[in-house]
Amino acid sequence: MHHNPILIDNLSYTYPDGTQALRGINLSIHANERVALIGANGSGKSTLQLHLNGIILPQEGEIKIGQWLVNPENLRNIRNFVGLVFQNPDDQLFMPTVWEDVAFGPMNQGLRGDELTQRVLQGMAAVSIDPERYSKRNTENLSGGEKKRIAIAGVLAMNPQVLVFDEPSAQLDPRSRRQLIDLLQSLALTQLIATHDLDMALELCDRTVVLSQGKVVFDGKTEQVMSDRDFLLQHALESPLSYSRPY
Repeated sequence: MHHNPILIDNLSYTYPDGTQALRGINLSIHANERVALIGANGSGKSTLQLHLNGIILPQEGEIKIGQWLVNPENLRNIRNFVGLVFQNPDDQLFMPTVWEDVAFGPMNQGLRGDELTQRVLQGMAAVSIDPERYSKRNTENLSGGEKKRIAIAGVLAMNPQVLVFDEPSAQLDPRSRRQLIDLLQSLALTQLIATHDLDMALELCDRTVVLSQGKVVFDGKTEQVMSDRDFLLQHALESPLSYSRPY
């Protein structure tokens, strides 16, 4: 395992319409660290995430994932190393059955036979999805929480070293959200969790990075930033419920 699975050096990115989404981002994430990425809509979180497995390639500056620079030659290695879990599981689940969905990524990596079966079973076990009950089911008939866990199982089945989540608790009821938090806590992998759910960030991540208008405006202890209501408001963020003071 590399000491710094993610290393971002002076990354800037401007969309074709002239919108500058990222301005001189420097960020280094250590092995097995869970880091929250927070910021208002339009702060650059999604653009940054899409750089981490080369869906967007750097225009200025560079990104190193594991031992690979993010460039077209290394995309295959990078996509095996970084698993991206989208906000809406329906963007990720499109096969006829749960089993085929979870098997999709490792099959793309070239796995077949027993090795493939093992990976699918490991992915399902990691998210507490019972293969007996779920394998043949169609993902369309599942709850939001189940869909999210199956999307994560499919990413874990590819054996990544880094997981990047986009709003993992969005659209989940309280029980599913609790199961998700327990699940993320149990995974011994480097995790970058972009979220508006600051209470979840506080519970899961010792470190928080705040983006505002494409710049890193804070990178440090989660508790420190979450208890600074004025700073959060300044960057269009609400303080977590656990810090709201009664007036």
